[in-house]
Amino acid sequence: MKHINIEIKAKCDDIDRIRQILNTGNAVFKGVDHQVDTYFNTNSGRLKLREGTIENVLIQYDREDKDGPKESDILLYKSSSNNLLKELLTKALGIHVIVDKEREIFFIGNVKFHLDKVKDLGQFIEVEAIGKENDDKENLLQQCKFYLNLFGVDKNDLIPVSYSDMIIEKQRSMNNADAHAYISN
Repeated sequence: MKHINIEIKAKCDDIDRIRQILNTGNAVFKGVDHQVDTYFNTNSGRLKLREGTIENVLIQYDREDKDGPKESDILLYKSSSNNLLKELLTKALGIHVIVDKEREIFFIGNVKFHLDKVKDLGQFIEVEAIGKENDDKENLLQQCKFYLNLFGVDKNDLIPVSYSDMIIEKQRSMNNADAHAYISN
């Protein structure tokens, strides 16, 4: 299945406040999903296998890294919790990075909200306005901006990259600090 997605991601120090706003807005709560996203090495875009208690899907996507709303072109393949698929992808492509998170999932119409607690990174909110290939991208963008304003997200809290990029950067920083400490001794 192919679709267009306009999304924002931001640090969130007050998930309870966002949850309250969503509940007041009659958002449909889909549940809490423990998700492990395994990102595989690719020549272009990103490829991840999401294994969760609610969502199990193979996702290939291309997205520009920038602050604020950004467009993603997404291909989804719904799967079951399948170790054979993961083993096949691991052998064929190799694992790039793994993201482990607890995600609360809400919907208002075509807009999906994630309240995320990402292992080793912290708490975040994601807003995804989801449309089909021929949907008006401007309308999806306006939906994202509306919720960005409703939640009072500060521009400084916007995240331009994926959680996978953040984890890789954190690992690099830790490795550089370890190397520096080793050289200093």
